[in-house]
Amino acid sequence: MNLEIIVNDKSIKPKEITEIISKMLLDNSVAINDLINFAKTAKDSPKASCIEALEYATKTNPEIATIECLDFVTETLTEKAPRVKWESARVIGNIAHRFPENLDIAINNLIINSEHTGTVVRWSSAYALGQIIITKNENTKYFISTIETICEREEKNSIRKIYSDALKKAKSKLKQHISNGLTTY
Repeated sequence: MNLEIIVNDKSIKPKEITEIISKMLLDNSVAINDLINFAKTAKDSPKASCIEALEYATKTNPEIATIECLDFVTETLTEKAPRVKWESARVIGNIAHRFPENLDIAINNLIINSEHTGTVVRWSSAYALGQIIITKNENTKYFISTIETICEREEKNSIRKIYSDALKKAKSKLKQHISNGLTTY
């Protein structure tokens, strides 16, 4: 089925569109790069539905994500539409462990979004940053202080908890790594 037909079909509810596309990604009836190419030129609502489908699919099977997928959602973190921002952050959270050496731009964009006025954008950024910080990455030890600062300024307890939980896990992993006598993380 054609992606353009699906997202523009007014008889299909938005959640159903997301489910249909997500299933198509998971059963390989649409290639992830074809979805990305379609979403790049789509308006905000269909683009957000495509990214939400990516989020559902990568939550189920993160292995479907490609580096092009990471690059796409990293870029869409900078778009104006809040739904595009938060769905992109969630995809990054789902796939960060697959691309630990390719996260620098995503991290910068997520840190910017951690100051967004929208609670859902900040929550999704916290989720992604939390997943990144617990991913084994050489920069984790340097990144901890940045997350601590973001956590301290966050006004919502639910979002602070996401950061706090991730910090505990990251610090525990780092401490264990050091106690095992390893010099690189």
